[in-house]
Formats: sequence, C-alpha cells, structure tokens
Amino acid sequence: MISVKHKGDFSNLERFINVVLRRDYLNILAEYGKRGVEALRAATPVDTGLTRDSWGFEIVSGANKTSIRWTNSNIQNGVLIAVILQYGHGTRNGGFVQGIDYINPAIQPIFKQMANEAWEKVIA
Repeated sequence: MISVKHKGDFSNLERFINVVLRRDYLNILAEYGKRGVEALRAATPVDTGLTRDSWGFEIVSGANKTSIRWTNSNIQNGVLIAVILQYGHGTRNGGFVQGIDYINPAIQPIFKQMANEAWEKVIA
C-alpha cells in the first residue's frame, strides 16, 4: 500500500501552472531571446560588423516543449560566418584558421539567469 502525506498547500504549484496555461512564459522567453541577442552581439568578433549585426532569435513551440533559437543570418558563399568564427575553417591553400569560442561564454549567463528566474517563480 502506498500513502502520501503532505503539509501545506499547493498554491505555488497552482500559480506556476496558471502562468504556463496563460502562456505568459512566452513573454519571458522573448525577453531572454533579446538578452541573448545582445550578449551574442557584444561577444562577436568584428571585422565588418555584419555577423555581429545579423543575430536574431525565434521562439519555437513543439508538441511538448518551447525553446528559444538564436540565429545569425550572415551567410557568405553558403557558409554561416558565425559558425566558422566559432569553430574555425580551412583556407584555400590548405591552412586552418583557428576558431574563437565566443558563443558559449556569451550565452551561458543567459541560461543561468533563465534557470534562476524559473526556479524563483516555482518556489515563490
């Protein structure tokens, strides 16, 4: 036999569920999307500034999840420039240009802020 006892109420959980049902979280995700764009712009190496100025975001909703997707629209000759800046690329003469890990350090604080805010809303 299984029994469950609890002390207190479920008001925090109910408040959280109501926020989710009203889809208020989309506004929160949009705010973090904007913060992420600003962080990525600030961290992007600059030559012409085109890659820096090409950051954007979209909120993608699926059957069981909603997520933020950060995008960069600077594509040259079929190559996404933000990616080759991050990971490096080969050159025509057989050399290699080392990448610069600028995306992860820029976006990690945004992930931490989102997680902390979500946790605060659940326990508030």
